[in-house]
Amino acid sequence: MTTSGTENDGQGMIVNPRPTADNQDWDGDDADRADRLRFEEEQAMIREQSEAHAAAKAAEEKKRKSE
Repeated sequence: MTTSGTENDGQGMIVNPRPTADNQDWDGDDADRADRLRFEEEQAMIREQSEAHAAAKAAEEKKRKSE
């Protein structure tokens, strides 16, 4: 049995609700919050590694100039 697009009632589809005017503090479900937390942690790690790399490079340049 096949169904056409006009017979699709939305069953089996993923629906991501959007915040409404009266529910602006909607924060998604636990998985959404976990994804955001993981993303923020990854961004912080990337930033720390980038800063450490830049500091090491600057120290190497300073050492090379002083020789």
